[in-house]
Amino acid sequence: MAVVIDTLNQRRPRHPEKQNRPDTPILRKPEWLRVRAPGSPGYNATRDIVKGHGLVTVCEEAACPNIGECWSKSHATMMIMGEICTRACSFCNVATGKPNPLDPTEPARVGDAVAKMGLKHVVITSVDRDDLADGGAAHFAAVVLAIRAASPDTTVEILTPDFLRKPVAAVHEVIDARPDVFNHNLETVPRLYLSIRPGARYYNSLRLLERVKERDPTQFTKSGIMVGLGEAKEEVMQVMDDMRSAGVDFITIGQYLQPTRKHAPIDRFVHPDEFKAYEEIARAKGFLMVSASPLTRSSHHAGEDFARLQEARRAKEAAA
Repeated sequence: MAVVIDTLNQRRPRHPEKQNRPDTPILRKPEWLRVRAPGSPGYNATRDIVKGHGLVTVCEEAACPNIGECWSKSHATMMIMGEICTRACSFCNVATGKPNPLDPTEPARVGDAVAKMGLKHVVITSVDRDDLADGGAAHFAAVVLAIRAASPDTTVEILTPDFLRKPVAAVHEVIDARPDVFNHNLETVPRLYLSIRPGARYYNSLRLLERVKERDPTQFTKSGIMVGLGEAKEEVMQVMDDMRSAGVDFITIGQYLQPTRKHAPIDRFVHPDEFKAYEEIARAKGFLMVSASPLTRSSHHAGEDFARLQEARRAKEAAA
């Protein structure tokens, strides 16, 4: 299990920056998007551990539909640098506001937690920290190195902010920590950035992923997008091409789900057959790993997917 560590153990009002937005309708979910309510013994055990330690998970903060499945297996995604984001993306359920100072003890505590839980694969994500000179890059690197020291056999996947307008040296520090997978999500097609991801820039995010491969060609890179926001199929295919041009190895494509009436509305629910078509197109374009389904999320089955890729590579090398 991985957890978000809430340094001050305080809860804040959610989404004050969105309160003046007009309400938008929330569409009824189709059958293929309905999941069972959480409640298995494994889920309850994970919930009790989280609550008993006064912790917060990104699974809860982002209202992930896979929380029941993942928590039943003691899987969760670790979010560092606090739970308050400096951005106000219209799709995101994480709270926006003024974050607390970074906790210098967090990297060691995260490393210890990973070791004690015996995780084979861990996903580390964070809020955006535009308030920091390096965007939190040094802290991100410190967490990766702490996990390496505490649990050398654990593979580490990071899902980073975009480090917009931060020094290139800051990005290099994260890359040089050598995570097994460097993930940064493009989230949507460029045309929709102004309304969906106004604080970000599409080509900056793309350049970040490209920079990872330039700095360390052996490092796997990963990115993902949401569909159902009004994008056209041709735009999704162009994003795939842009990712491949930047050397991205893994892609995830999932259905956007509207957290509240104050968030961006769903344009439509994309049918599973369309996701299957996207998967086939992505594989044809050369992605090493593709996950495309209504419930796909960046960290959903991340460990299993990475393990399968490693097994396939070892088998290929053994046969050569």
